[in-house]
Amino acid sequence: MLKQVQTAVCTDRREWIMTFRSKQLPTKKTRQLELRRENVRKRLMAAAMQDKGLILGRMDVGIDGLSEEQVEKNQELYGSNKIERQKRDSLPKRLMKAFINPFSCILIFLAVISFFQDIILAEPGDKDPVTFIIITTMVCISGVLRFVQETRSGNAAESLLKLIRTTCTVRREGTLQEIDLDDLVVGDIVHLSAGDMVPADVRVLSAKDLFVSQSSLTGESEPVEKNAQQSGEMMSLTDYSCLAFMGSNVISGSAEAITAAVGEDTLLGSMAKEIQSVPPASSFEKGVNAVSWVLIRFMMIMVPIVFFINGITKGDWLNAFTFAVSIAVGLTPEMLPMIVTTCLAKGAVAMSKKKTIVKNLNSIQNFGAMDVLCTDKTGTLTQDKVVLEYHMNITGAEDMRVLKHAFLNSYFQTGLKNLMDIAVIERMKESGEEGSELQEIAEKYTKVDEIPFDFARRRMSVVVSDGTGKRQMITKGAVEEMLSVCSYVEYDGKVTALTDEMKEMALATVDKLNDDGMRVIAVAQKTNPAAADAFSVADESNMVMIGYLAFLDPPKESTKAAIQALNEYGVKVKILTGDNERVTRCICKMVGLKVHNILTGADIEKMNENQLKKTVEKTMVFAKLSPSQKAQVVTVLQQNGHTVGFMGDGINDAAALKSADVGISVDTAVDIAKESADVILLQKDLTVLEQGIVEGRKTYANMIKYIKITASSNFGNVFSVLAASAFIPYEPMAGIHLLLLNLIYDISCTAIPWDNVDREFLLKPRKWDASSVGRFMLWMGPVSSVFDITTYLLSYFVICPMFVPGANGRTFNQIPAAEETVRNIYMMMAQAIWFVESMWTQAMVIHMIRTEKVPFVQSRASFQLTVLTFAGMAVLTVIPFTGVGANIGLYPFPPVCFVWLAATVFLYMMLATAVKRIYIKKHGELL
Repeated sequence: MLKQVQTAVCTDRREWIMTFRSKQLPTKKTRQLELRRENVRKRLMAAAMQDKGLILGRMDVGIDGLSEEQVEKNQELYGSNKIERQKRDSLPKRLMKAFINPFSCILIFLAVISFFQDIILAEPGDKDPVTFIIITTMVCISGVLRFVQETRSGNAAESLLKLIRTTCTVRREGTLQEIDLDDLVVGDIVHLSAGDMVPADVRVLSAKDLFVSQSSLTGESEPVEKNAQQSGEMMSLTDYSCLAFMGSNVISGSAEAITAAVGEDTLLGSMAKEIQSVPPASSFEKGVNAVSWVLIRFMMIMVPIVFFINGITKGDWLNAFTFAVSIAVGLTPEMLPMIVTTCLAKGAVAMSKKKTIVKNLNSIQNFGAMDVLCTDKTGTLTQDKVVLEYHMNITGAEDMRVLKHAFLNSYFQTGLKNLMDIAVIERMKESGEEGSELQEIAEKYTKVDEIPFDFARRRMSVVVSDGTGKRQMITKGAVEEMLSVCSYVEYDGKVTALTDEMKEMALATVDKLNDDGMRVIAVAQKTNPAAADAFSVADESNMVMIGYLAFLDPPKESTKAAIQALNEYGVKVKILTGDNERVTRCICKMVGLKVHNILTGADIEKMNENQLKKTVEKTMVFAKLSPSQKAQVVTVLQQNGHTVGFMGDGINDAAALKSADVGISVDTAVDIAKESADVILLQKDLTVLEQGIVEGRKTYANMIKYIKITASSNFGNVFSVLAASAFIPYEPMAGIHLLLLNLIYDISCTAIPWDNVDREFLLKPRKWDASSVGRFMLWMGPVSSVFDITTYLLSYFVICPMFVPGANGRTFNQIPAAEETVRNIYMMMAQAIWFVESMWTQAMVIHMIRTEKVPFVQSRASFQLTVLTFAGMAVLTVIPFTGVGANIGLYPFPPVCFVWLAATVFLYMMLATAVKRIYIKKHGELL
């Protein structure tokens, strides 16, 4: 038999491993880990198939438990009882992730070129570090912001997890001790009782009515009975009745067990390891990367064109290269990493004020993009507590006698009182006047004996005696099982024989209550059940049925309104539960969820991939699902093009949490669920999710505003420069001018994360669409170029010939090369005019494109954005008239030009509005 045990392979974790195992070839460390786990599996199986005396002998454990010396030895030999959480990235890795992204890499590359070109290789008098400083500053600000915010979020999540402390009771050196869970070692004798969490993987040595819920590990909805009987055959680990596992809970009874595996060697520990693989890229990461590469491709096309045109037309290839580098910087939305990080950080701060910890900044945008929310039923839709709705006799009428008998049963039982027992006691409190009923019953009756609940009988009994010596056995349990032990029924105040007709009437009543989402149990009694005090299951016979108790896990008051709000925001709510379909259907009906059909785990098993893809779209409720099936449903929805959120709090939810675009858990969830989640709610309420969705969509709106506004504006500027380079005999704007213009404009854009967002925009889920960015650039960019070109023409043919000293009405080409000073002033004034006009139109385009409505009238920007944009216009307008302007090659233009600039901006806004409306009509949306 031992040989069979050694060659057996446990299949409990197969579906977990298939879901999460890396596709890379196993490393030496991985092989060692697998070998260690295989040895642990063999040890557990051997323990299950051996006599408990042999187990104690092999582990060198006496009846008094381990000594302190043995504890230290076993801890060194087998390890501690800690499950290693997913490690945070090291400081260097977090710094690298904060600073390295497509745009930052481009900026770093441009900064390196500028460093060599403008500082290292430049002549002593021509050294100009401005470009290098500007670019480096942008990269540093962006990276530091992201690093600080993600570090703060990670620290908050870790602090939350440290609040949890769990203990267990062990016998060491002959005395019972309460120790921290982490201090438990292999060989410790553990005492378990109702309500305890099993602290490690253990072999039961003795047990009394021990029932354990291991649904968090296996997905089983019903508790399973555990005992000390050794097994005679090989089976899956979780099928052994003498083994209990870390992460399961004792529902009733008591036991003594010996610890066989601890920490990462446990079944729970192996699951935790398997789910720590790198998750697939979320919709946010894919979207940002796609947009980044669209803009980079535009830059890679435009920069060489500008370089060759300038080199050919001007003949100065070194200057053309310098200008092309400036164009590359101009085309790149330098502040994109910082704007994205600031938007995400602002969303995280807003969520923290709503009792929500954001572990992963990217999940803020995924919140907004989410169009399907998958959630469990218990505790999310419902209050996670049982309420006694009805206590009725066999005819269906309210009957206080039924409640009193149920109360006696619940009040006097010594096992762990379940939610239904608590509900019965609470109802009795409410029915009595300030507890007078309870006090009277407590004084009148005394407990004689009880027969504990078990899942074979599905009922439990107590025997009580009143002051006269009269004894009663009061039993409550599942209706069908109760009918099987009843021969009589109280009907119209009399005890009569229980006929088949009455049984059918009783079952019909129960079915009706079940259809209303209630769980029904029956109550029966028997007077003077036995002559002796040795009561047993045999006494549960020939009883008198007196009525029913109907319980309900009521929906939260806020649930219906929250679901309606989620639907208004375009989010479909799908229920993924392990509960039965009848109760789930009723609860869904109460909270306003339309249930056209219910898909069970058994149904999913019968479907192929294509059938499941079609069925999940029209199914709102999934019942009786296993952990892997929850993750499967989430994955299939993602494959269908949805951005999926999943809300769960159990170990069996970890796989689905990891698979979802945004995993949502609560602070009361198990550690593994919190590790797998992106967002942790301090309040388990769908209303909080609605607020998260709004914050996510605001975040996305402001990020896409910056991207589309800046990309189209920069593209328009470069397009204008390209046109001017081909036809104007001088550069329309120097590289330093372009960089300064970009810097001031980008500073204005730093207020975009605080901008207002139109309510209409928030009502629809938004996904990243890289093609829309390129399309938007091609539509809106040339609009500004129209007025750039009119500015060139006006400055070249009208303003400069009239106002440049010494020009005397001549254009640039008509001024001889000998008049170098006049030509330089001509070029500097023309550049100053476009410098100011470009800033005015760029600032206005922010207000034009930030909304589909009429700006300043139907939709106003935030105070911060309004102030910064107009301040940027004012600062840049003043520069040509100061010493700073003279130092960078700008010459003051006549005040009369401001009249023309105002007219240009007005006409630009009119044209931009017209093009915007055409664009919206053609493509359905602006942003």
